[in-house]
Amino acid sequence: MGKYESLRKVVFLIYILVLPFSIVRMIAQPVVYSIKGSKAIKLYEEAQKYADQYPEKAIEVLKRALEKDSNFIEAHALLAELYAYDAQFERAIEQYKKTFLINPDFYPNNFFYAGKVELKLGHYADAKAHLERYMGAKSVSHKMDGEADLMIRSCEFSIQELQHPVPFEPHNMGASVNSPDFEYYPAITADDQVFLFTRSARTESGARSQEDFYLSKRQGQDWSEAMNIGPPINTPLNEGAPALSADGQFLIFTGCDRPDGKGNCDIYVSRKTGDRWSRPVNLGAPINTKYWESQPSFSSDGKTLYFLSNRPGGQGDADIWQSTLNADGSWGAPVNMGNKINTPGKEESPYIHPDTKTLYFASNGRVGMGGSDIYVVRKDDQGNWGDPVNLGYPINTFGDENSLLVSGSGNVAYFSSDRPGGYGGLDIYHFDLYEGARPGKITYLKGKVYDSRSKKPLAAAFELIDLETSKVIVESESNPGNGEFLLCLPTDKNYALNVSKSGYLFYSENYSLKEVKGISKPFLMDVPLQAIDTGLTVELKNIFFETGKFDLKEESKTELQKLITFLTANKTLRIELGGHTDNSGDKKANVLLSQNRAKSVYEFLVTNGIPKERLSYKGYGDTKPVAPNDTPEHMQKNRRTEFKVIAK
Repeated sequence: MGKYESLRKVVFLIYILVLPFSIVRMIAQPVVYSIKGSKAIKLYEEAQKYADQYPEKAIEVLKRALEKDSNFIEAHALLAELYAYDAQFERAIEQYKKTFLINPDFYPNNFFYAGKVELKLGHYADAKAHLERYMGAKSVSHKMDGEADLMIRSCEFSIQELQHPVPFEPHNMGASVNSPDFEYYPAITADDQVFLFTRSARTESGARSQEDFYLSKRQGQDWSEAMNIGPPINTPLNEGAPALSADGQFLIFTGCDRPDGKGNCDIYVSRKTGDRWSRPVNLGAPINTKYWESQPSFSSDGKTLYFLSNRPGGQGDADIWQSTLNADGSWGAPVNMGNKINTPGKEESPYIHPDTKTLYFASNGRVGMGGSDIYVVRKDDQGNWGDPVNLGYPINTFGDENSLLVSGSGNVAYFSSDRPGGYGGLDIYHFDLYEGARPGKITYLKGKVYDSRSKKPLAAAFELIDLETSKVIVESESNPGNGEFLLCLPTDKNYALNVSKSGYLFYSENYSLKEVKGISKPFLMDVPLQAIDTGLTVELKNIFFETGKFDLKEESKTELQKLITFLTANKTLRIELGGHTDNSGDKKANVLLSQNRAKSVYEFLVTNGIPKERLSYKGYGDTKPVAPNDTPEHMQKNRRTEFKVIAK
């Protein structure tokens, strides 16, 4: 995978702490050098003056010094560091090795610097040997032992990984997405139908300039020509690191150096109405601070925002934080994800999959292949995160990898790379993600909400509830412009769905996903909401009884609470509760059973504060079927509980 910055910039970040220390060390040495030649020493001291501000000039002067005396260890060492700073790694290693040939004990810290450079090139065996030589030296302060130990373990890990590569066959996304400019930081909806990414145009010098968002839609197996999403999202300023909500209705992204910013970079949000995006809004405190916030990822349950920040209280250079949405729509105080995920190094590009339990991120502070690697970490049913796992070679290499995106289906991953054969700059690639790195299985519910009479699209509230725990798993709202919605449904659970809007009867549905294996069979349905009126009936699809009995099962409480909320909000309504059966068994017994079931619901409502004057109940037996009693599925439909509006 490729880098998002020029190699020179990346190397500067790597050596920004090492190089000044090393140059100061050279300058602070005693006047007694390893050689006697005054001309070489004079050139060396001249090079020291240029090293910080004009490294290219310092390199040329050092070469002249070494022409005077090729055994000048100090000149070889400083030249090695300057080459490393300039990303000329092979030349840097060559110079370090010359110091070892002349006198390996002259400055043992050079074994550390040599090992660091060799790790950047993937020369794992050599790097390990040199780092171990540094660790074993007695004449050094060992201030860098922690970093050296991490690099040694990374070398050992990498040597093993090279022997056991994971499946990895990247494919360029093609000219509909990629261009001669730079494409990176992709985002995708949970149904894998909408693809959004950042594109940065090239300047005349070949560098990146203005960053904007582009969008492409799936067309069969291909993608449509990417289009600039335009204002008010894209501006003359830079927009970057986008995250789409699972339903594609919210765009959360990073904006830097803006008039309304709280710090250098802040996180912004825009909502879609119909096909138009709203003007982006700064998320404000406590998400944004005077520090740096970037690279957001929004969970599909609509509750949790993951993002990067260098605010105080972290573990290292930049950490992953999370914030949970409060009931009143405000964001809770961000919480650092702790040292199980964050390190003293730098974490990057968190991506929470729509299963809400699988997080992908990059880090340069863990055992890996060198540089920044991509990891996956999973959350258990108790909400505890496990140990991060390196995605392995060749997904990770000795270079810097980051910003992995995984499709809703879980079997395809996307990343950016400047590898040969692309269209220019950074291109976006996709590949089949191997089984062990895939997230949990999900499916989704997708459709439109509309008024049952006028057919006008409606903005309605959605709640997806785990019937076993009664916990709200997903909260969402349909698009106010076109009524579209998409809800992610993690598999292996049974759910109650409630759709509500003021002035309308609520809509309920039941989804049993214990046997659903993945996204290949999504639920596609439209939701017609009925404006409240007398004579209208609503089926309560999440009221459950044991066969032949009328005791309410525990799973029914969720639906009953929704009915209580509805009746409390509409205080003048009077309803009749109706029980229905299929045609099997004795008809009189069926009428009695259906009446007792309706009565059980009636008694629950009265016990929980609904005045009995607003309620009545009746058992209809099998006299009002909604389907022929010819199959088990049809008979199940006829066994139901309903309520009918008697008066408004």
